[in-house]
Amino acid sequence: MARDGRLKFLRRGKLPGGLADRDGQRIASAMEELRHRGKATLHDRLHRVRTAFGLAVQAGLAAGLAYLIAHRVLKNPQPVFAPISAVGTLAASVGQRFRRTVELIVGVAVGVLVGDLLIYFVGTGAWQLALVVTSAILLSIFAGASVAIVIQAAATAVLIVTLSPSTENLEFPRFIDALLGGGIALLVTAVLLPLNPLRVINRAARPALDLLAGQLDACADAVRSRDRDAAQQALFRLRENKEELAALAEAIEGAKETSTLSPARWHRRSELTHYAEAADPIDRAMRNSGTLIRRAVTMIEDSEPVPEPMPDAIGHLAESVRLLRQEFAAGQEPQEARERSLRAVSEAGRAYAEGVGFSGSVVIAQVRTTASDLLVASGIEQEEANRLVRQAFGENRQGEAAARTPAAHPPTAPPVG
Repeated sequence: MARDGRLKFLRRGKLPGGLADRDGQRIASAMEELRHRGKATLHDRLHRVRTAFGLAVQAGLAAGLAYLIAHRVLKNPQPVFAPISAVGTLAASVGQRFRRTVELIVGVAVGVLVGDLLIYFVGTGAWQLALVVTSAILLSIFAGASVAIVIQAAATAVLIVTLSPSTENLEFPRFIDALLGGGIALLVTAVLLPLNPLRVINRAARPALDLLAGQLDACADAVRSRDRDAAQQALFRLRENKEELAALAEAIEGAKETSTLSPARWHRRSELTHYAEAADPIDRAMRNSGTLIRRAVTMIEDSEPVPEPMPDAIGHLAESVRLLRQEFAAGQEPQEARERSLRAVSEAGRAYAEGVGFSGSVVIAQVRTTASDLLVASGIEQEEANRLVRQAFGENRQGEAAARTPAAHPPTAPPVG
């Protein structure tokens, strides 16, 4: 009965007077959106699991080896700090693990020094613990230490004060454990289980590039249909790119570290050059695309003319981003991505010649600038990219636009970039 009642509620035929059941339509629309979000969320979570799987295996192996060596080889009856140090090193930002190991050791040294010194003079207890931790933090900051060293010094000081009364000779094992754990972590990442740096970067680059391509596509559709709200939504979504860009930058740093430390990955160094050099222009393409979409929103609001080639130009930019990702992932020269970027510029030139308003001219300019960014990301020098963009745009089209009749809505400002 409950199910029948629910269906009856959602399927109420027509309201008196032949009006559509607006409540049912809104509910059905909301349920469809929830189902879509659920699928998207599950997809994102599975992607994060796949991305982190290698790190999880590395951390498990490093923790197990650190415990085994500290317990069996070094005869430490309670080797707690060695696996903690190993996991702490691996949990650091990818690309900073060697630095993390050094920071662990330095932090332990500061904590042991301050802890032992103050215990000798003031003993142990609650207020002594507070004094030791405060002193360790202030000394680390005074020495210009990083946040990681400050935290490690404070944590070590706490352990020294709280465990020293019941555990003899804690200081030396703590040093050894920190050194052993960090060393094992580096050994696992560099020799025993080195990740494929290109695969790591490809997985990290996909969300950022898919975000950019998806919102450019959404903008193209919005401009074509003059849907101001859809264009605004694309702008909001593109601005939420910090997580994707940070993941890409971190993956690039991690790949550099892996290709430097791991002999098995030394042959990948040259292949990493494309991604390493593409990070900055991809970031610029994100920001310039944001400006493009923002001016597209204004263009729609002001009812400016939208020549037919304009949304096509934006759509070609989106496809260029996808091709760039695919060709990078396959280790190919991104020729198709370059050609599609120049096609976007060519369509933008046609749109400009047909006539645009002020905001439209800014959209055209941003198509040119974003295409130039994508060409640089593909490995072309900036000066050459600018020359190709000018050539594809066709400077003579500016003269064509100026020669048109007033009904063609000539542009009020020339494109730049």
